[in-house]
Amino acid sequence: VLLAAAVCTKAGKAIVSRQFVEMTRTRIEGLLAAFPKLMNTGKQHTFVETESVRYVYQPMEKLYMVLITTKNSNILEDLETLRLFSRVIPEYCRALEENEISEHCFDLIFAFDEIVALGYRENVNLAQIRTFTEMDSHEEKVFRAVRETQEREAKAEMRRKAKELQQARRDAERHGKKAPAFGGFGSSAVSGGVTAMITETIIETEKPKVAPAPARPSGPSKALKLGAKGKEVDNFVDKLKSEGENIMTSVGKRSAEAAKVLAPPINVESVHMKIEEKISLTCGRDGGLQNMELHGMIMLHISDEKFARIRLHVENEDKRGVQLQTHPNVDKKLFTTESQIGLKNPEKSFPINSDVGVLKWRLQTTEESFIPLTINCWPSESGNSCDVNIEYELQEESLELNDVIITIPLPSGVGAPVIGEIDGEYRHDSRRNLLEWCLPVIDAKNKSGSLEFSIAGQPNDFFPVQVSFISKKNYCNIQVTKVTQVDGNSPVRFSTETTFLVDKYEIL
Repeated sequence: VLLAAAVCTKAGKAIVSRQFVEMTRTRIEGLLAAFPKLMNTGKQHTFVETESVRYVYQPMEKLYMVLITTKNSNILEDLETLRLFSRVIPEYCRALEENEISEHCFDLIFAFDEIVALGYRENVNLAQIRTFTEMDSHEEKVFRAVRETQEREAKAEMRRKAKELQQARRDAERHGKKAPAFGGFGSSAVSGGVTAMITETIIETEKPKVAPAPARPSGPSKALKLGAKGKEVDNFVDKLKSEGENIMTSVGKRSAEAAKVLAPPINVESVHMKIEEKISLTCGRDGGLQNMELHGMIMLHISDEKFARIRLHVENEDKRGVQLQTHPNVDKKLFTTESQIGLKNPEKSFPINSDVGVLKWRLQTTEESFIPLTINCWPSESGNSCDVNIEYELQEESLELNDVIITIPLPSGVGAPVIGEIDGEYRHDSRRNLLEWCLPVIDAKNKSGSLEFSIAGQPNDFFPVQVSFISKKNYCNIQVTKVTQVDGNSPVRFSTETTFLVDKYEIL
């Protein structure tokens, strides 16, 4: 019979002790205090006996794991039990030290109780002990999930009732009637006040909290939540991120890339101009430009009041028939005759510390020669798979396109494409079934390139092809060459920031 199991110091001080039969505290402390004196250091025994009990022990660094048994107990079984006790301790304690054992004493006692019951060893192993002490219950999880679902439904019903009561009160006030009675509260005047108070309290609790909501256990608790679609999407994205998925929305990604490539000039002068163009283009897969529309604008920003009365000298070398339009306060005659942007009243000043659009232009065409970057996609069926050849060519050699991404849709559920030849790099987005062909720069030195790949599918599966890019050179050759003061015509230092972006670029 096993009387007690204890972890003690070499001096016999009990750190944690568990008795499996009725024993007084003084009795166990006396037995453990006598234990170090009985040990003979010259022998290799792992047990020591007295007239009444036997100590079976195992050294653990500066501590001892000790079992106190009766003398007629089976010593072979006791040694096996001792070995299991010794393996349990590192399971709960990171270090075999006195303070660590004391910190996890209750965990150890629970584990000891799984090994021995009423003085006799249970037929358990370490894995079973771990499972038993965790006390993980599927039924408990289901019960909690059902209860949380019921609570949520009750709260939703409470909010709905509160809103109905509030609406009824408003309707009554609007029609000059008394508010409807709230059952069991006496007069309608009192009930109206109570209703208002309850309604306000409930609606107040409905406001979103700043602190994050605690994570709920998995299972049936994921019940339907009304009006929480956006939050669920965010939680789903957060969960994917926590699982190691690289989630990045296309808008955020493009804006980040735009910020990187189109960083504003280091030396921003007191007179700063932003020249921005956006292109929207749709082509047919067999050639032919369906529609191309380009919008451009010059934004003027003046940060110093002494440069508020100025004129911009614009150089327009465009030969494509761009339609220009000046701001209503700009002198149109001056712009038409001398290509200068100045205010109608020369005595007035441009606004300070704000972006002012002074000139905008528009180009709409179906002329194929105006396409800045042509994309030719040739899918051809080959047995069960499809061989796709896609190539690009820069038509407008004066442009320099950065971070070009040509996105080709892929059929779902057929695996990854097999890439043959490629200029540049590619990314396969298996979640959205897309192949992204990435080219850092396309310019006059790198004006054409191709990509070949094969994958199971039909020719129609690979359209529409979408293109995105960023450029620091504008498409229409409209530039501000000089800025001068209205009085004295003296030149003014200025800085420009040019961007050419894609609004839509599709090959259907």
